[in-house]
Amino acid sequence: MSLNSPLIEIRDLHFTYEGQATPTLFVPEFTVDSGEELFLFGPSGSGKTTLLEIISGVLAPQSGCLRILGQDLTKMTPAQRDAFRAEHVGYVFQSFNLIPYLSVYENIELPIRLSAVRKQRLGTVDVDMVIRAICGNLGISDLLDKNVTQISVGQQQRVAVARALLGKPQLLLCDEPTSALDTDHREKFLRLLFELAELYETTVVFVSHDRNIEKLFSRSLSMNTINKATS
Repeated sequence: MSLNSPLIEIRDLHFTYEGQATPTLFVPEFTVDSGEELFLFGPSGSGKTTLLEIISGVLAPQSGCLRILGQDLTKMTPAQRDAFRAEHVGYVFQSFNLIPYLSVYENIELPIRLSAVRKQRLGTVDVDMVIRAICGNLGISDLLDKNVTQISVGQQQRVAVARALLGKPQLLLCDEPTSALDTDHREKFLRLLFELAELYETTVVFVSHDRNIEKLFSRSLSMNTINKATS
């Protein structure tokens, strides 16, 4: 990837769910630069989650260009997209998607078990030390041996962030993970998220309908300005 290239670059992207008569997404142009903390806002049905799932490679568009870190995901097979996501993308889901039969520690450790590349980014530093350092920053060090079903929603949120950031992914996608928190806790959580993302040189794309947190981001965009299928 060129030093001047966007981290995410989308051109003329179309996506329609099977069985639908009209497209969910039509994105003529959308870019995200490395190091940004981008806030995408819009109501339910505006295509926020669909866009994240396409950027992550979970879904494939019917047409258009989608380049992440200089690689065109539209040219990849599903298995190649899965491998790319495991190596380069952290994902914090609205419902967190923690594995209920694993401990907090085991959930956080998953990315480096699934991707040798993510583990290699840690270098020669002891993995256990890295996990405990991240958890220390997030205030969940005392929860590592607990099952994730035994901790609060706010604590589960921090476990999901620790898991997403382990192995220094270049891109962090967040799908309304603060929806269950009050205003004070949302702001504290986001400031902590940005500190860790800056530490790990991770770009953040965060989607939500809640514009009260917009001021905390380095840039914000309405989905209506991106997704012309809904305009």
